[in-house]
Amino acid sequence: MASAACNVGSSLRFPASEPGRHLVCGGSASSLCFRSYRAWGEIFASTGCAQGSPTSLPRWNFVVRASVADESDDISGTRGGNGSSNCFEDRVVVLVIGGGGREHALCYALQRSPSCDVVFCAPGNAGISQSGNATCIPDLNILDSKAVISFCQRWGVGLVVVGPEAPLVAGLADDLVKVGIPTFGPSAKAAALEGSKDFMKKLCDKYDIPTAKYETFINPSFAKQYVKEQGAPIVVKADGLAAGKGVIVAMSLEEAYEAIDSMLVDGAFGSAGSQVIIEEFLEGEEASFFALVDGESAIPLESAQDHKRIGDGDTGPNTGGMGAYSPAPILTKELESVVMDSIILPTVKGMEAEGHKFIGVLYAGLMIEKKTGMPKLIEYNVRFGDPECQVLMMRLESDLAQVLLAACRGELGSVSLKWSPGSAMVVVMASKGYPGSYKKGTKIRNLEEAEMLSPAVQIFHAGTDIDPDGNFIAVSGRVLGVTARGKDLEEARERVYDAVEAVDWPEGFFRHDIGWRALHVKQFTNNL
Repeated sequence: MASAACNVGSSLRFPASEPGRHLVCGGSASSLCFRSYRAWGEIFASTGCAQGSPTSLPRWNFVVRASVADESDDISGTRGGNGSSNCFEDRVVVLVIGGGGREHALCYALQRSPSCDVVFCAPGNAGISQSGNATCIPDLNILDSKAVISFCQRWGVGLVVVGPEAPLVAGLADDLVKVGIPTFGPSAKAAALEGSKDFMKKLCDKYDIPTAKYETFINPSFAKQYVKEQGAPIVVKADGLAAGKGVIVAMSLEEAYEAIDSMLVDGAFGSAGSQVIIEEFLEGEEASFFALVDGESAIPLESAQDHKRIGDGDTGPNTGGMGAYSPAPILTKELESVVMDSIILPTVKGMEAEGHKFIGVLYAGLMIEKKTGMPKLIEYNVRFGDPECQVLMMRLESDLAQVLLAACRGELGSVSLKWSPGSAMVVVMASKGYPGSYKKGTKIRNLEEAEMLSPAVQIFHAGTDIDPDGNFIAVSGRVLGVTARGKDLEEARERVYDAVEAVDWPEGFFRHDIGWRALHVKQFTNNL
C-alpha cells in the first residue's frame, strides 16, 4: 500500500501500475483509500495515516474528487478540509442511484457541475467506474432504504438522484426525504404515474389532459369483447411496470386476443399484468418531452426523440430504445407551449390537488396526431428516459447539481437552463438477439480508440463488466450508448457512426438510421 501525508487542499497522483491500495492522508485525522478494477474505486474512511476499519465521516470534514487523470491511468485525489479555503461548503456530494446508461450520463453531467464535489453511483457499472465520472458502490443495495440512508449519512451526501423507476415505486425517495436528505425523484404515490397506467389515465380523465381513449379490464372475456367492438389496430398495455415489454401494438384482433391472454391468463408479467388497459391506436409521430418539476411548477428540458423499434425503418419489436437525438424538430417552440399548458402543468396541479406533490422529472411519451397535429399523452415515466438522457446531458451546460437541488427545494421558478447549440445523437449498441435472448460475456474492444476520434464523442456504458484479463464484456441487452455532439444533426450523426464503426464487438449490433425522421424533414424543407 502506498501512502503519503499531505496538507489539506493539496493533490496527490499515483500511477495505476503500483500494486495495492493507495492511502491518501489529509489533515491531522482523516484519510482515504482507493481501489478499483484497475486502480481505484472503493472508498472508505480511516483515522490517521494508516489503514483502518471504515468509520463514519462528519459532513464537510473533507471533500474528495477521484478521477482517471490521463491516458497513463494515473489517479488524482484532491480534497479540502474543515475550515480550509479549499473546502467549499456550498459544494455538494451526490449519490446517483442506478447502473445503466442513463445513470452514466447523469454522473457525467454532475461531475462537470461546478457545485458538485463528489459523485457516487450505486451500484454503477464497470464503464462508469473506468471513466472516472463517479465512484461506484456496487455492494450498496438500492432497494434497502436503511442501507442507502446509512451510506448518505456516513459520506455527507447532500443530494440523491434516483435514476430507475423501481426504487421510486418502492418508496426510496419517501424514506430519504423523511430523514432530511434532498432527493430528486417522486414519492411512491407520485411515482404511480408510471407504476400504474390506470392511475395515469384516470388522472387524465379528471383533469382534462388529452390522451387516447381507453378502458381498463381484469376479465379477459370482457377485454376481448371491447377489442372486438373497437377493431384493430389497437393497443394492449399491462397496468404495472413490465421492464418496457408490457405494451403490445396489435395490428389484428388475433394479436390483441393473444396479448390479453398472455397478460390476464398466462401471467406473463406477473402482478404488473393482472390488469390491462385497452387503448385506441393513434396514428402520428411519437416524441419525448421532459420537464423538471418541483411540486408546484415545472420547466421544460430541451426536446429529444428516441427510436423504440429494433430494426431500421422503425421495424420489428419495441425495445427500451435503440437511439435518440436532440433537438427534435417535430417539437417546435409553439408545440412545446401547448404540451406545457395542456399536459405537463395540469398534471403537476392535478397531483398537487390529489395530495401527491410530484418532485422529479416528468417524461411524457407523446403522439403528435397526424390528423390534428396536436399532442396526446401516451404514457408517463417518472425518471429520465434512456437513451434520451444521454443526448440531453451531452447538451446541458447548466450546473445540474444546482438545478436538481432547486427542484428539491421548490425553487425551479428562478432557474433558467442553458444548452449547447447544435445537436446531439446517441446510437445504442446491443447484444445480438436483443430484445430476445442473447449471449453474455462477449468481449468489447477499441472503446478508447472510438472515443478519441473526436472530443465531441462520449460512450456511456449501460451493461458492461470487466473480465479477469481486463477486457470490457457485455452483460446486458443494451450495452453501450455511443454519443456525439455536432453543429447540426448531420455532423452529430457522422461523428457518432464513425465512433460506432470503430468499436470492435462482433457480437453486437446497432441501427443504422438513427435520426432519419429529422434528417428527412430537413432535406424535404431544403428542397422546397
